Amino acid sequence: MGYMEPALSSVTIARDLEFAIQIARSAGRRVLDLRATERWEKRTLADIGDQAADGFVQGALLGRYPEDGVLSEETRDSAERLSKERAWIIDPLDGTREYSQMRDDWAVHVALTVGGRCALAAVDLPAQGKTLWAVDIDGERRGGVEGDAELLRGSSDSEDPPRIACSRSHTPPWMESFHSLMGDGELVRAGSVGNKVSLLLLGQADLYVHKVGLKEWDTCAPETIARAMGWTVCKLAGDEHRYNQADPVNHELVICRPSWRERVLEALSGCGALED
Repeated sequence: MGYMEPALSSVTIARDLEFAIQIARSAGRRVLDLRATERWEKRTLADIGDQAADGFVQGALLGRYPEDGVLSEETRDSAERLSKERAWIIDPLDGTREYSQMRDDWAVHVALTVGGRCALAAVDLPAQGKTLWAVDIDGERRGGVEGDAELLRGSSDSEDPPRIACSRSHTPPWMESFHSLMGDGELVRAGSVGNKVSLLLLGQADLYVHKVGLKEWDTCAPETIARAMGWTVCKLAGDEHRYNQADPVNHELVICRPSWRERVLEALSGCGALED
């Protein structure tokens, strides 16, 4: 047998991280430029942006990593990826509604998983001029941001009561009770999972909880960055996510500072969020 490059080595980490950052940024700039032409609007603009970003990222992945698996929101899924140790999980345009409404709270997600676990990722915020990135593997956890910003670690100070990032348009019944149990802090309403997680990492919110409607492509890249920066990431009852699964549904997401973990999980249990 010939030499087989390991799934992740110091060389492959550097190469793959550079690729994730560059491809997320390039896809983001492309759809930002498409929007600036003002040729389309509303649903048509959202569809064109989705497909343009997905086609660009998929083409780059096929050319650079033809042996890796791929899971994308905008491309028909294939069971072939399940046999791959390395799988890229992408959301080419997270927050299409916000994108089509000419807002800045949308993102491009590019993440690499190895053995079903987060390895490295980039979350580009094109309209904000920022790209968050991270490596999250045993022995090497680091993250950073390109643009005028600085990432906060999970050990940083939090406001009390915490500011809660939440959806602009979908507020479940249990959120009001959860908000009260957490002290009635500010509700920071925004679009895009990647953008909302970025609010925490950039110091504009303190925790984010979500129950229904998420897939692996929504959570993988932002989770990777939050974990690398020392934040707690789990499901509503405290268990962890696995990636590159046969069913990519990944509804539950909790991100907070480790010092708030037990208080957050207790409030989620008490507010009815764990009920079907």
